[in-house]
Amino acid sequence: MKKQMMDTENRPVMPGFASLSRLGADTLLVRLAGSWRMERSLPGAKDVLDRAGDLSGIRRAVFDSSEIVSWDSSLATFLATFFQECERRHIRAEPEGLPPGVQRLLQLAAAFGRRMDAKRPEPGGSFFALAGERSIDLSRSFLDLLEFIGSATLSLARLVRGRARFRLTELVHVLQQSGPNALPIIFLISALVGVILAFVGAVQLKMFEAQIYVANVVGIAMAREMGPMMTAIIMMGRTGAAFAAHLGTMETNEEIDAFRTWGIDPMEFLVLPRMVALVMMMPLLTVYADLIGILGGALVGVGMFDLSLPQYLDQTRAALTLTQFGIGLSKSIVFAMIIAISGCFYGMRCGRSASAVGEATTRSVVAGIVFIVVADGVFAVITNALWI
Repeated sequence: MKKQMMDTENRPVMPGFASLSRLGADTLLVRLAGSWRMERSLPGAKDVLDRAGDLSGIRRAVFDSSEIVSWDSSLATFLATFFQECERRHIRAEPEGLPPGVQRLLQLAAAFGRRMDAKRPEPGGSFFALAGERSIDLSRSFLDLLEFIGSATLSLARLVRGRARFRLTELVHVLQQSGPNALPIIFLISALVGVILAFVGAVQLKMFEAQIYVANVVGIAMAREMGPMMTAIIMMGRTGAAFAAHLGTMETNEEIDAFRTWGIDPMEFLVLPRMVALVMMMPLLTVYADLIGILGGALVGVGMFDLSLPQYLDQTRAALTLTQFGIGLSKSIVFAMIIAISGCFYGMRCGRSASAVGEATTRSVVAGIVFIVVADGVFAVITNALWI
């Protein structure tokens, strides 16, 4: 926004200029006059100082702006450059003689410059300093995540007691987006995974004339590992990223702050419906993925390895137990919580810019997939210890 002082007389106005003169032994007086507007030809700060000649004894610069007729942001630009040149020449520029509006603009410019310098990493920092900064950032992020998980747990507790406040239409919308709308992509990926498992298993088993057991390989692998794992990864990249982008956009537009201002808890109003919807839909999607994967394996076993469909289905039914499906469903519930927490956490911790929304979405997907794999490893260790 330009701030201007209107000309008081209808007469031609001289373009803005600056003149320098000594005021004492170590003081430089800068007289500013004329009209400092963008459409006029204005002097450069470095040229003005260079024309002043030898400034070796000058330690401070003061301003006289009484003869300025009008000005806009071009005057602030000139002065900002002039201050930088004075600092480079070890001259202290004192802005007290400038118009009040110009002084405020210079203060804003200086404050923005300090923030940019604070964000800019110092070059040549030691390895230990860099490692310390990364450790501090990691510890803060971990504490923020623990706080978020605690708030989400309290929201779930209020839901169990019937005291949580959220819109039912929001829950239905998220159920639709994370459930039926995800069936096509899960169908495609699960069928391909079943086909791949059948090929890998059958090629090895055929060496021992035991290709009938390809049904065991596909069934157990889909029910225990690949079904819940692939469903979780698909939902993390699809639904978790959507959660992060949606909440990140709301954070950028200050909508979440508006909820807090009106006394509405964002954890209940925004996060809770997404958590509940994923916990409800993930087990169903996992069972669907298991069945599609088993049918994909049957397509390979029956079509390429001389197995009949009744043989394949009977062998699958004999190999699978409720325990196998129970392990997969337990994983799916944990994975659902990870997806919801990861997407909502990074979305609500998003910055206030468009690029920050993209960064939050990327971080949520990467972190979510990492935690899903870690959780699956923990399940593998526990089931092995329990001989399940």
